[in-house]
Amino acid sequence: MARVLVTGGAGFIGSHVADALIGRGHEVVVLDDLSGGFRDNVPAAARLVTASVSDAGAVDGLFAQTSFEYVYHLAAYAAEGLSHFIRRFNYTNNVIGSVNLINAAVNHDVKGFVFASSIAVYGGTEGTFSEDTPPHPEDPYGIAKLAVEQDLRCARDMFGLRSIVFRPHNVYGPRQNIGDRYRNVVGIFMNQILHGRPMTIFGDGTQTRAFSYVDDVAPVMAEAIEQDTAWDQVFNVGADQPFTLNQLAIEVAAAMGVEPQVVHLPARSEVRDAYSSHERLTAVFGARQATTLQDGLARMAAWARAHGARSGTVFDGIEVERNLPAAWRSV
Repeated sequence: MARVLVTGGAGFIGSHVADALIGRGHEVVVLDDLSGGFRDNVPAAARLVTASVSDAGAVDGLFAQTSFEYVYHLAAYAAEGLSHFIRRFNYTNNVIGSVNLINAAVNHDVKGFVFASSIAVYGGTEGTFSEDTPPHPEDPYGIAKLAVEQDLRCARDMFGLRSIVFRPHNVYGPRQNIGDRYRNVVGIFMNQILHGRPMTIFGDGTQTRAFSYVDDVAPVMAEAIEQDTAWDQVFNVGADQPFTLNQLAIEVAAAMGVEPQVVHLPARSEVRDAYSSHERLTAVFGARQATTLQDGLARMAAWARAHGARSGTVFDGIEVERNLPAAWRSV
């Protein structure tokens, strides 16, 4: 058993990773400022420390008080589209916060660092993304994630800090913050349906994504620190089958038991097609049975109905108003 720090462990993916780590016998401490997560998401067996990774003093103090063998860094503000308009906030939270953790990990001789990056690092590269695809991020969020990946390589070369990088994509499932209007399209669709509103899609809806059920992602990440061949590698993790957003809307409506109603909004700046291959992941962790989109949506829909609609949160602190989509201006 190891003592593991999980940042963002009150959030969606982080709480599932924390659960999986506890299930594997590890002692888990969660670091989360609860800005995008919920206290109820934190596993009962974990200890919650309420602070931000952007607070270097809080991070250093936690490491001074508690000896960690591994760090799982999943705390981030992962709104790709919005990141164009909150650049300072994006880089402060997603880069500086990560650097605070890397510094502490080096200074306190942590055995290994697991980082949740994103396929946003690939940008709009055509075709299926593999880990060998040259990164070409097209938004500040993807730039931030790539910067942290590169900093981890520097920390390995200079200080010997081992790391594992996962690039998940379009993860959905129970515990997702369906009230977040800027990210996680499955949650947005379900929340709109619960409010009796049509689902909204930017553009014509033919853009494609592969939607990844959380229980196909979190357990692999939790297992990684026990796989010797996983260290110092980068792994895409998620679903293989892409769907258009129009197809997704039909499937979400079916899972929620309603007829699909969609309103198309003016297109915004985004990558048109984004999905990845997982051959490297399979080679290291073995083949696993993936959850179908229909099954995953059914499970999330049951959870969403049980928890009810949530009021849409509005980001308070837009830094650049120019070209901000009109749908993001309204309350």
